[in-house]
Amino acid sequence: MWRRVTLLSSLVSSSNASILNQGAFTFKFWETFSTEVAIQYAKPFITFVLGGPGSGKGTQCEKIVETYGFNHLSAGDLLRREIASETEYGTMILNTIREGKIVPSQVTVKIIQREMESSDNIKFLIDGFPRSEENRVAFEKITGAEPDLVLFFDCPEEEMVKRVLNRNQGRVDDNIETMKKRLKIFEALNRPVINYYSEKGKVFKINAVGNVDEIFEQVRPIFDSCNKLNHFCMN
Repeated sequence: MWRRVTLLSSLVSSSNASILNQGAFTFKFWETFSTEVAIQYAKPFITFVLGGPGSGKGTQCEKIVETYGFNHLSAGDLLRREIASETEYGTMILNTIREGKIVPSQVTVKIIQREMESSDNIKFLIDGFPRSEENRVAFEKITGAEPDLVLFFDCPEEEMVKRVLNRNQGRVDDNIETMKKRLKIFEALNRPVINYYSEKGKVFKINAVGNVDEIFEQVRPIFDSCNKLNHFCMN
């Protein structure tokens, strides 16, 4: 905010516009300034994107970003990037994973919060988080915000297993035994989060069986409705 005001002030002081043009310049200045302030202080529109491994939520996030201009924040990708950057957080995260422990909720939330605060966008898809009730509580407590809506990509276990085994990404956890363990953990930890937000009327369940476009046709009306209600502005 300070940088933006300073920049605009310098434009005013350096302007040699005539008296006749100063009115138009001032109007343009305040129009720009008001837009900047509105963007800075606008309430973020937050969407949690949940679904088991292989549910296709990552692919659908790409479609939402392309169509509606959201900023896609993948919790897993952010943690991996933090590790690669060798920051203080990254070292701690790596050591935690090596010890077979779960990264503390407050650490993940603070990394997500940092990304949100540094973005010029106010529309966020938070993908793969919260994974548990502990995650959910930490997010709401630290950020002081709740999601505006929650997308839950509901997919049969057999379909998710098939997709993961066929994607051939070379990941060590892409095998049937590990997949079934991951799905059990997801069901045990994620279901309470889904139930919590369902009671608040924020969950939209998507039938995640079909091709990418067929599934997206279920997603599109949700965001179209939000746009019509002026909950966010499309690009």
